[in-house]
Amino acid sequence: MAAKGGPDPKKPEDYDKLIKLANNENPYGPPEGVLKAMNDAWKYGNRYAAPDGGIFDAIAEHHHVKPENVLIGCGSSEILKIVDDAFLPDHKLVVGVEPTYETVYRFATNSKAKAIAVPLTKTYDANMKEIIRVTKLNARDVGVVYICNPNNPTGRIVPKDEIKLLLDSIPGDIPVFIDEAYHHFVDDPNYEPSVKYVIEGRKVIIARTFSKIAALAGMRLGYAVAPKEIIDQLKPFVMSYNTNTIVKFGGVASLKDTANEAKIKQLNKQIRDRVTGELKGMGYEVIPSQSNFFMVNVKKDVTPVAEEFLKKGFVVGRKFPPMTEWLRVSVGTDEEMKGFMKVFKELFPAQPTAQTKAG
Repeated sequence: MAAKGGPDPKKPEDYDKLIKLANNENPYGPPEGVLKAMNDAWKYGNRYAAPDGGIFDAIAEHHHVKPENVLIGCGSSEILKIVDDAFLPDHKLVVGVEPTYETVYRFATNSKAKAIAVPLTKTYDANMKEIIRVTKLNARDVGVVYICNPNNPTGRIVPKDEIKLLLDSIPGDIPVFIDEAYHHFVDDPNYEPSVKYVIEGRKVIIARTFSKIAALAGMRLGYAVAPKEIIDQLKPFVMSYNTNTIVKFGGVASLKDTANEAKIKQLNKQIRDRVTGELKGMGYEVIPSQSNFFMVNVKKDVTPVAEEFLKKGFVVGRKFPPMTEWLRVSVGTDEEMKGFMKVFKELFPAQPTAQTKAG
């Protein structure tokens, strides 16, 4: 919806003029090698069962697993939907935190499953002890435990020791679904990707996406890595021809381009840390993030705040209840973030002191 007196993101002529800091995308776009791989694949665009570019083998090699451990989807959102269809039938429970990437809860509601959403701690972290407690208490009815790591919208990680504690503490027949959409951006030594638990044979499903650091959000490609028996359970719920041929070739090229990934990660950190430091210097509380977005407490409902930003040509994040006064901002280019700070200073005065609850 357009802000009154502002541009309308649904109109192409307005969309191209907007600075988009709402959906945690890569503002730099795909690198040349990825674009070339996709352009070269257009010759297969008229076929259903065209070559897939070796995407299953590439993902398997990337994670040191077998192709039988891989399932691809139309973005990782489809993976979330497939997991819901497979493990959350009527009246089953999904256990997670609040706020988090709420799509998994929406899918659960649609399938008449229910969510137990554990509030975050005072430092905006996952309350792992409580997650374990409610999972064990409801073990007979829990279909899956969902962990977004790093968490969206806070950007906070679940440390590797807590992931291990979760897996060691709950019944081994309960699947744990770990959404690692933003793992590329993490540099905290307490974090660790969880694919090793798949290799160990644990009932763990890892979701990854090419929508974030790989800059293929509009092309829609994600995947799951899980033990073969879980992949076999998920396959019946996959739509035929669910991913386009072009992006499969792009995904393979993206996995190979580790130099570009490192470059984007470094740029993101430099710009994020500069902007969040400036906001804290103005006296605003900012949650320390390990991702390509951050949250700042604007001390008022974020819906009208987002509308004011839109009038100025900036699209910023939506509301994430119960953190209704926290604005989520995606990290854009250096120039885009300088523009964001200019508008922020126009809308919000400096505060007497800076406060940070989590370090």
